[in-house]
Formats: sequence, structure tokens, C-alpha cells
Amino acid sequence: MNFYTQQHKQYCGIDLHAKAMYVCSLDQNGTKLVHKNVPTTPAAFLRLIAPYRDDLVVGVEGMFTWYWGADLCAKEGIAFVLGHALYLKAIHGGKAKNDKIAAHKIAVLLRGGMFPQAYVYPSERRATRDLLRRRCHLARKRAELLAHIHTTNSQYNLPKIGKRLANKANREDVAEHFPDLSVRKALEVEVSLIDHYDQLLGEVELYLTRSAKTDDV
Repeated sequence: MNFYTQQHKQYCGIDLHAKAMYVCSLDQNGTKLVHKNVPTTPAAFLRLIAPYRDDLVVGVEGMFTWYWGADLCAKEGIAFVLGHALYLKAIHGGKAKNDKIAAHKIAVLLRGGMFPQAYVYPSERRATRDLLRRRCHLARKRAELLAHIHTTNSQYNLPKIGKRLANKANREDVAEHFPDLSVRKALEVEVSLIDHYDQLLGEVELYLTRSAKTDDV
């Protein structure tokens, strides 16, 4: 676990959500400078921290909403630290937890050199990384459908299909393997979905091959 240990004059912890965020800033002595809930907008955040920007570090838990905060801090010349969500949960998890408490705990961990860091992925490469993740999601869904065909076959104790269904040519008549018409219809739907996933994955992978070379990820 890698902790952020750099010293600053002021430490800002944010419990960040899509529409609102609780902001807590402490000075070197641990005195609260601000502890307030504000809208999740750059303007609201910058107004709130304006009196406390001198040698300020901002810490945010690594949830899905952190991109804009990291980019805003980089633009404004403010130190930004992304917290490792799993390790943060282990460190400051407790019975009493709300947004106000969470923001204060993040600021306290920053000040005490106990804030577990996560990697801040470069902004220019995030979109490609996120598309890679979506590609993995699509591949998992396709695999689930393929597995379900074999599960259905076992469910009815039918002879083994005996073909590699990942190959499109081997799926063309697989529904005919099932005598029950309703089961056959269900399998036809699944095969159609697999074919669609194949098309989508092909398009995404072609795009990624090109963009990943450009981004050098």
C-alpha cells in the first residue's frame, strides 16, 4: 500500500458524489477551515476553497466521479491525490459514516500521511482505457450466453452438442438440437445475441487497435 506523505499547509478531503460533495479542509494543526456540502461543480468548489488555496492538497476517494476533479486541480495547479477505494474502506470504515464524516476522515488521513494512493490515469488516455473495460464487459456477456447454451443442454440431459459454439458457423443450427419449441426459441434468441456481440466486439476491437497505438497505452 502506497501512502501520500507529502506535507502541505492545508489538506482538503472531499466525499464526492454526482450532484453534491462534502468538502472539509484542515490546516497543519488539524483545525477545520471549512466543512460544507456544495454542488458538484467546478465553480462551487473553487469558490469554497478560494481562501485556502495556498499549498493545498485535495484528496478524493477513487469512485466513478473523480475524473473532473483531477482535471480541474491539474488545470488550477492544485495538488490532487486519488484514494484507493478498497484500502480507504479498510482504514476509515466504521459504524458512524455519512458524507460529512467521510470528508473529514479523508482530510485527516491526508494530514497524517495515512491516505492510501491510487494511480491517477492520464486524462488523455482514460477514454481508451474505459473503452477497453467496456470491451471486457461485452466479452463476458457473450461468454455467459455461450455457457448458458451448454447449461441448457445439460438441464435437459441431451447428447453433447460436440461443437465449439464460439465459432459462428457451429451456432447456425444449434437451436435445432433442442426438441422443445419454447426452449428452441430461447436458444435462437441467445444465438442472435451472441452474433450481435460478435459484431460489436469486432468493431470495438478494430477501433481499439487503432486508438491504442495512438495513445500508446
